[in-house]
Amino acid sequence: MVWFAKPRFSSRKNGAVAEQVTLDSNVLIYAFDPRDPDRQAAAQQLLWASQSAGALLTTKALGEFFWVLSRKGIALPSVARQKLSDLITLFKVVQYGTDVLEIAAIEVQAQRFSFWDAVLLAAAERAGCTICFSEDMADGATLGNITVRNPFGPKGLSAAAAAALAP
Repeated sequence: MVWFAKPRFSSRKNGAVAEQVTLDSNVLIYAFDPRDPDRQAAAQQLLWASQSAGALLTTKALGEFFWVLSRKGIALPSVARQKLSDLITLFKVVQYGTDVLEIAAIEVQAQRFSFWDAVLLAAAERAGCTICFSEDMADGATLGNITVRNPFGPKGLSAAAAAALAP
């Protein structure tokens, strides 16, 4: 089943990637939300490029993705479940434990991130990610070795997203 547009660029050779990336749930949601076709196209491009580059997804991002798609009427729960299953198949998925929850609580106490944003970042950082593409967090914010980058520019992908995913 094809559930978003095919990429318009060549994939990487040997899966080489300069940066290990992860995607926030908002990027995943935009890729399946037809209400803003330009944003959807950019998110789909980012999704394909990230998958080709060996990006990973966190269980936190996947859970929120399913919840928003089904709760906000973007997709029926059965369709949202299938899209969730597809993402789980296409991407490496990382879980998190109590150590990540502790880090997130520290970040909240220091007023650097919301709890769930800190969970996403800490889990991805523990898995080796250095970039998290998110529109919802402050561009350039860091937690440990991971930096938040807004993947969207005025005409599609931002320069930071294109550079991070370039072969």
